[in-house]
This record gives sequence, C-alpha cells and structure tokens, in this order.
Amino acid sequence: MTLDFTAIIPSIPFILEGIVITLKYTFFSVFFGLILGMALALMKLSKKKLFSGFAVFYTSLFRGTPLLVQLSLFYFATPQLTGYKISAFESGILAFSLNSGAYISEIIRAGIMAVDKGQFEAMKALGIPYTPGMKDLILPQALKNILPALMNEIVDLLKESSLVSVIGEMDLLRRANLVASEKFIYFEPLLLVAVLYYILVLIFSSCARLVEKRMKRHDTS
Repeated sequence: MTLDFTAIIPSIPFILEGIVITLKYTFFSVFFGLILGMALALMKLSKKKLFSGFAVFYTSLFRGTPLLVQLSLFYFATPQLTGYKISAFESGILAFSLNSGAYISEIIRAGIMAVDKGQFEAMKALGIPYTPGMKDLILPQALKNILPALMNEIVDLLKESSLVSVIGEMDLLRRANLVASEKFIYFEPLLLVAVLYYILVLIFSSCARLVEKRMKRHDTS
C-alpha cells in the first residue's frame, strides 16, 4: 500500500470550490425547510382534520422514503412527467427542502407541545388572538426548546448534501471523485473531503453552542 498526498496538492483548490456548492444546498434547504416545517407543524396542531391529516400524511411520506429516491425522482422523472428539464440544483433544493420540512415540522411541533400549558391558558384569558399569540408568545419559547434538535437537522442536511454528487452536481464529493478517477488514487482525495465535512460540522456545532449560551444569558439577565 502506497499513499501519496502530494499528488492531490494541485487539485486541492478545485476540491475546495465544492464547499460553496455544499453550503448553498445547506442554507437554501434549511431556509425553505423551516418555512415548510413551521406550516406543517401548525397544521398538525390544527383542530381541522383536513389540515392535520394532510400534514401527518406528508410527514410520513417523506420520512418513510429514502432521500436518495426522492432526489432521483425529482431529477430523472420530472422531465418525463412534465417535459421540464429540471437542473441538478433545482432538484436538490426541492428534495432537501421538502424532506427537511417533514423532519423540522416534528421538531417544531414537539417544541410547541413542550411549552407550559399555562402559557396557552394565559393567552386565551388575555384575549390574545391565536396567530399573534403563537408568533409573539408561544413560538419564541418553543425555539429555545428545539434549538439543539434544529441544529442537528442542519448538520444532517450539510452531510446529506453529498447525495447531489449522484446527479452530477459539482459538490465536494463529486470533485473528489473526479480527482480520484483522474489520478487513480481514492483514499487521499476522499480523506480530504471527509476532513472538510468534519471541519464544517465543527463550525456549525460551535455556532449553535454560542447561540445557546447567548439565549441562556438573555434568560438569566
């Protein structure tokens, strides 16, 4: 067994460019996933069975099927079904956002349910309408409860973004595989990508801990 890390040094800038693609998928998916997840969570808590039933079915559908299958359906089946030639980026954002929305909806729902029932009773007693009460009173408290779980979902999205290499997107993993096939070495470029993902996860996790500390300080002040 021979290892030659010097062979991939000229290709490191090429691989590093994939970080931008990886972060784009992560941020856009989290943004749209949060919006969708919030809507689904509120629908699950709705007394209207049509809304709650749809939200539960949606969540079970996207949590019960592999993300890779969902991604492949959007990318390969959309042109066949609609005639629209969807791009890899559009497919990835759609698949990740819709999938993430299902998981985030459960996180938000659990956070809302964890808020003291007295807060809901106080909201009713004061005559605060449901929408403003949820926005200004309940959701800020729920956010504190769900922050660790939400950050875990963001980290999972960051790592799962590597799946877009399957549909040809030039992310970190795709670039590493191209370097590997060009130089006929696999361990070195793939190890580099693993280290890069690990560093990104550490950065995200550190940011989450800082946010948690600031929120705790705000509560005690």
